[in-house]
Amino acid sequence: MTIDEVVLLLKASQSNGLTTLQEMVLRSSWAGKTYTNIALEAHYGEERVRKVASNLWQVLSDFWQEPINKFNFRQILESRRLTKAQQQLIKEFNRTATAISLEFPSGPVSLNSRFYIPRQPIEEHAYAEMAEPGSVVCIRGSKKMGKSSLILRMLSHADHQGFHTVSIDFQQADKAVFASLDKFLRWLCANISRELQLEPKLNDYWDEEMGSKVSCSIYFQKYLLSTVDSPLVLVLNEVDWVFEYPEIAGEFLPLVRSWYEQAKSVEIWQKLRLILVYSTEIIVPLKLTQSPFNVGLTIKLPNFTKKQVQDLAERHGLDWTDGKDTENLMKMVGGHPYLVRLALYHLVGKGGLERNLGQLLQQAPTTSGIYHEYLRQYVLTLQQEPELGSAFYEVVKATEPVKLEPVLGYQLKNMGLVNLEGDRFTPMCELYRLYFREQLNMSEDASNPRMEQLEKENQQLRALSSLDELTQLANRRYFQTYLQIELQRVVHESSAHPRHEITPVSLILCDIDYFKIYNKTYGNSIGDQCLQQIAQTIQNCVKLPLGNASLSYAKMTTTDSSHRAWQTSLTAHAGDEYSSVLVARYGGEEFAILTHAHATTAINIAEQIREQVKALAIKCEYPGIGGLPASVLTVSLGVASFIPNAETQPANLVNAAEQALYLAKRQGRDRVIFHEVI
Repeated sequence: MTIDEVVLLLKASQSNGLTTLQEMVLRSSWAGKTYTNIALEAHYGEERVRKVASNLWQVLSDFWQEPINKFNFRQILESRRLTKAQQQLIKEFNRTATAISLEFPSGPVSLNSRFYIPRQPIEEHAYAEMAEPGSVVCIRGSKKMGKSSLILRMLSHADHQGFHTVSIDFQQADKAVFASLDKFLRWLCANISRELQLEPKLNDYWDEEMGSKVSCSIYFQKYLLSTVDSPLVLVLNEVDWVFEYPEIAGEFLPLVRSWYEQAKSVEIWQKLRLILVYSTEIIVPLKLTQSPFNVGLTIKLPNFTKKQVQDLAERHGLDWTDGKDTENLMKMVGGHPYLVRLALYHLVGKGGLERNLGQLLQQAPTTSGIYHEYLRQYVLTLQQEPELGSAFYEVVKATEPVKLEPVLGYQLKNMGLVNLEGDRFTPMCELYRLYFREQLNMSEDASNPRMEQLEKENQQLRALSSLDELTQLANRRYFQTYLQIELQRVVHESSAHPRHEITPVSLILCDIDYFKIYNKTYGNSIGDQCLQQIAQTIQNCVKLPLGNASLSYAKMTTTDSSHRAWQTSLTAHAGDEYSSVLVARYGGEEFAILTHAHATTAINIAEQIREQVKALAIKCEYPGIGGLPASVLTVSLGVASFIPNAETQPANLVNAAEQALYLAKRQGRDRVIFHEVI
């Protein structure tokens, strides 16, 4: 017997059910907690808890006709199974309770709802991280995956711990708020003040000369955090809305990261516990040391498992113990929490399909099905973005996984419409395949010459949005998306072919030494020419023979829809293996080279780049500045290499390469340094 079954059985068998405190005593005692700990968590006196527990043990002893107490409670009941009569009692209780409390699945699942399915250990980890001084929890999940329900429980837990809680939803901000960084930060501070029932005192702490970011930090440190007498849990919900304003996001997100860093050395900042909630891929160009999304605890909300779907069905009063109905529903909608719950609601609710699952599933992918209103929102979105709609239509009409342009693929993945398998995409579930294949049928539009022209123009615009205009290399946004997909592809291939040798993924970061001084001395125009020269040199270097490998560069045109990338191909003479190489402009004077090659090969490439850039003999004479390593422009390079697995993240590789680049600069510049991936 599980503790859930024990609780349900007592609720079903006792005329007065169980009080909230009785249930807490039961569950906590099962977990081995002391009465002292239970009292602290429940905010009751210990004497009250002991009295309730004493009565509870008597109830259990009477029910099972043997002595039961706190110490033998779990030992006696865990090894037993529910009898058929007890199972029937629980089913009848669930049916009655469901008829009374059936809720239409809309918005977060309320705290007292019987229909919330815990997804442990997610909740446990979230609560533990939130208790850590200066912590950050990042919650990511597509639409209707349960983010709001989890946040509701995290805030409730924080309240029980005596923490202050504030939830800011950027979706509620007027468009005018995003007119400038200063206006945005003032809006944020004013709203947090009001949520804490504090008088907004922005003018007392805002200083135009110091700038809005410093003023905002001072307002937090000297006013908000100093005034509250316990930790402050700050939820920043719908962070995606900030991404729509890159200039603000590019300043605000590093500011949030700086608060996390300050908590390591400044005690007052340890009061702040941040929860960032978002659904899309981070497309704002940020160095990893400036991003708040790669620190603390990251939670990606998964689909329900078969066991969880069965649990939810039981809570709706349905007998799905044989698993067949569960399997049939999941074949159609996967384990998507909202889609599953909507089906269960209609199966048992008034005016539903009288528990006829077969009929519900037959109608599901049609305009008369229960999902039409929900899915219609996606249709409208995809119609407004024809290129995105066209890409998704390719996925749903195909019988095999489809390779898409990375940016489009990730947009669809962020929307929750597709799964990524290696570097190829499939519909998120069978419902999406059937419904959207019909609704997005573009055969007539595709034959329209005007639509073909628009599609071609959209492809060109998409390519240009991934292109750095000055150097004609891929830009940082494209690099980040490409890196994510490449690593997932390698992991997928590794699991599919475990006996095959996997070539490591290597990253080279190249930074022009003292380029800011060069730019200031010679002017932006000359600086731009310099960047173009070095970009071309890097491209030339990946064409040169290197040991037992040769690199051939193949630049794609902006109308090449099959690849649409700035890649090179690496052909190893030993084994004739093919791997891709991406050259991108990573930052102002930084370049990134991503290749499938062993560390030694990557180091050789880096050395070739260093030597060839120096051979350009770009003079850099800086009057009044001495001690520079050379009279010509040089570059420093950091190299990192690893074989990715399911647990590794792109950040592991990028962090190692950034650390190597940092060491190259610290050790005198004009050199190549390799750093292990941790």
